[in-house]
Amino acid sequence: MSGTSGAPQREPRGAALEETAVVTGLTHEGEGVVHGGKTVFVAGALPGEHIRLRRTRRHRQHDDGELLEVLQPSPARVVPGCAHFGVCGGCVLQHLSSPAQLAAKEQELRETLSRVARLTPARWLPPVAGPQWGYRRRARLGAKFVHRKDTVVVGFRERAAPYVAQLRSCPVLAPPAGELIAPLAALLTGLSIREQVPQIEVAVADNATALVLRVLRTPSGEDAARLAAFAAAHHVRLYLQPAGLDSVHELAPGAAPLHYRVPRFDVELQFAPTDFLQVNGAVNAALIEQAVELLEPSPAAVVLDLFCGLGNFSLPLARRAAHVVGIEGDAALLQRARGNAQRNGIANAEFHHADLATSPAAQPWMRRRYTHVLLDPPRTGAREVLAALARLAPQRLLYISCHPGSLARDLGVLVHEHGLTLAAAGVVDMFPHTAHVESLALLTSAGGCGAAVSPA
Repeated sequence: MSGTSGAPQREPRGAALEETAVVTGLTHEGEGVVHGGKTVFVAGALPGEHIRLRRTRRHRQHDDGELLEVLQPSPARVVPGCAHFGVCGGCVLQHLSSPAQLAAKEQELRETLSRVARLTPARWLPPVAGPQWGYRRRARLGAKFVHRKDTVVVGFRERAAPYVAQLRSCPVLAPPAGELIAPLAALLTGLSIREQVPQIEVAVADNATALVLRVLRTPSGEDAARLAAFAAAHHVRLYLQPAGLDSVHELAPGAAPLHYRVPRFDVELQFAPTDFLQVNGAVNAALIEQAVELLEPSPAAVVLDLFCGLGNFSLPLARRAAHVVGIEGDAALLQRARGNAQRNGIANAEFHHADLATSPAAQPWMRRRYTHVLLDPPRTGAREVLAALARLAPQRLLYISCHPGSLARDLGVLVHEHGLTLAAAGVVDMFPHTAHVESLALLTSAGGCGAAVSPA
């Protein structure tokens, strides 16, 4: 095979030679990078380490390698806190100390802003961080009946294969969910539909733990009894999802809605078990405080919150500002945001539906004056709304991002094309032990005072 197609090629068994090398960095996926000749990515290797490796798969631009031995470990190397680390794909950095994880994420943000946006903020913010274990309140687990094992396996996908990792527990899942994986596997194994339950959604609220079973076939009466007994024994709430999200229903309805609190702002937000919400509850609370502190809304401020979801930022901001306008493209989340405002007695927040994958310039709410803007877009960023936001000339614009690349691209547009200033930036450690980098960036307008696009 010539190898010109770009498709990866495995090394023939016995053909790959062992090498020794020094690791110079980490990839965006948390693999060690070895330069010198053709670059090779090595899972489990850390910067500064002297390692022995074998190349296992060749690509056009780089090779994949297998870590055979760490000859000289990094001072930042630690013993992973989970017995499944290395097989399970849920975490990739448990072998790196927490301070070093944060430093690596900060370095990635710095390099991405410099390379993609040609920007350095006037001020680097300290990281927004929280607990390293038991933090994950939302997760999607795979489930698979394995005939040769005669059991259902439950877990995240394996790191290097498209299979469900067979976990016993998970120390990053918020309790009690982390200790329910083995009991869940036993439960599913005993069901008549054990081969028709491919997925479990986990949602840990302040008042309950919810598990949503994706079912491809209706459970039998005996199955339903087993599910009910499991829910009672483990003090969880079980939901079934036979089709799309609108089909989700609770096995034993009638309990109070799921919710979480943001105590600093006296806000309680209700949500459905499949709703999007920030995964790390403690970091989310700290991030909200940081967002309000950076935006500095006065009692006269009018805030525009794009991609507002359940009202996670909108409602705390409404406690400090004169008025908040939240915009969301998901109709179900929008309704919950409105309900959350009403339940919290917040009358100075309003919510509108809009597709923010297109320019909002023609929307009626864009003809108002806003002194402050917050946006928290998906991984793809907020390219379509940037020009309209720049014309608002807000005093402060806070961008919360879950992808450094799209953040840097959008900041480059706002600064170089629209004249805003990058005042501050920093990382948010929403997903400890993973390579996922969340961040926030504060922009200011020269003389910004909340201009209107056109007369209201």
